[in-house]
Amino acid sequence: MSKLLDPKVLMAIKELSLSAKMTIDGFMSGINKSTVKGPGLEFSQYRSYQPGDDLRSLDWKMFARSDRYYIRESEVETNISIRLLIDASASMNHQDGNFSKIDYARYLAASLAYLGNLQGDAIGLYVFRSGGIFSMLAKQDFQHLARLFYQLEQIRPEGIFTRPIHYKELYGGVQKRELLIFITDLYEMNDEIFTLLDSLNTLRHEVVVFHLMSGNELELDFKGYTSFEDLETKETIQIDQDKARAAYRQKMDQYLEETRIKLLDRRIFYRLLRTDEPLDQALRDFLNQRNKLKI
Repeated sequence: MSKLLDPKVLMAIKELSLSAKMTIDGFMSGINKSTVKGPGLEFSQYRSYQPGDDLRSLDWKMFARSDRYYIRESEVETNISIRLLIDASASMNHQDGNFSKIDYARYLAASLAYLGNLQGDAIGLYVFRSGGIFSMLAKQDFQHLARLFYQLEQIRPEGIFTRPIHYKELYGGVQKRELLIFITDLYEMNDEIFTLLDSLNTLRHEVVVFHLMSGNELELDFKGYTSFEDLETKETIQIDQDKARAAYRQKMDQYLEETRIKLLDRRIFYRLLRTDEPLDQALRDFLNQRNKLKI
């Protein structure tokens, strides 16, 4: 078992009574492990024969007993494909105490992948890093899950966010509609992240954005520091935190509200997550919210 899933996280997942049933009427028109009437394996019900029905579905035993034609219907399970999108730009190295954004992203992604795998969903991965995109097709088996955990553990954030010229990779390969879970701090220089989100919308995927921010950057609470460096551009500025804090928080609140509205306008689910929030609560909040969404 990957070190990304410690016993506390596994217990939190186990205690979530939100597995297959919780997602039935939620995301992707409520289909996670729903049932569709068709020629499946598990019997569901009989219905009267209608002209045009496949004669192979006729139940001759029912005909012998009732002298009427009946179609035997079964339940066919359908599952969704989930792709985890991880921001691996240098700003994800930001720390609050001993915990960085990328640490939180790894644990959150691993937990969602584990939970999705238990539900029978196919899980895939995109890692957006400087210079390109790492991709894993979505599959549903524990060996694939182990490989996905390994790739999460190997992420080393650096440089800037992937440039739009590389987004063409998103259009290749399997064109199946997917649920995309984007874990990012939304730090961008030239709207490259919103260009990405607009690209994903054109593919008609369902998108969820987890916006990771640490407590110290939300509150401007960096004890003892007067000089700050941008992790991606390496630019530095001098700040008197006490004098700047009130204006900073006001601008931060404005930025977060504008971000939320921009994503709502794109019909993208948005959730701000503090990296000091318990991971199980983040999972619970997300699953509760996605259950309410409709296409």
